[in-house]
Amino acid sequence: MARKLILAVTAGVLAMSATACNTVQGVGEDVESVGEAGERAI
Repeated sequence: MARKLILAVTAGVLAMSATACNTVQGVGEDVESVGEAGERAI
């Protein structure tokens, strides 16, 4: 159950960040923020 929630949150963050990043630096920041969100969720 918790694993599905984490997966859904991660997918949502990735979807939103993918539309927001326009540069390579932006992609790196988005990936970092997803990692931090995953750590907080666990």
